[in-house]
Amino acid sequence: MPLKANVHFFFHQSSIRLTDRTKLKSFINEIFKNEGKKPGSLNYIFCSDKDLLKINKKFLGHNFYTDIITFNLSEINSSIEAEIYISTDRVKENSKSQKSSFKQELLRVVFHGVLHLCGYSDKSPYQQRKMREKEDEYLLKYSKFHMKTYKLP
Repeated sequence: MPLKANVHFFFHQSSIRLTDRTKLKSFINEIFKNEGKKPGSLNYIFCSDKDLLKINKKFLGHNFYTDIITFNLSEINSSIEAEIYISTDRVKENSKSQKSSFKQELLRVVFHGVLHLCGYSDKSPYQQRKMREKEDEYLLKYSKFHMKTYKLP
């Protein structure tokens, strides 16, 4: 069993820059550890609305935009293997409507994908509330985790 998730970031038709990747990868591992899950390999693919809409139609039969689609490729009782597609166009729109920064909303969606892999759903209003609470919890923890890694003068 791998002790850490093997996390990769890919940018398909997306001009965003993801800073502090090493810290983000470490924190993703902290989420898995905290949730009691066995991490394996995660591929994050950052793409456009158009790309994600095609995936949504082809694999889920949905004809609407979304910010994230998570494909759990794991076999039963094995470490988590997944592909997580994120529309940076949607993240930008969501950050405006939620009155948050692009970085904050991007982190929220990154953590959202991990939470799906840990067994959280967002189909019902109750599940959506629980998912949002977990996202908020991990956003706060990431901010503290991130600050711990810097030495203050």
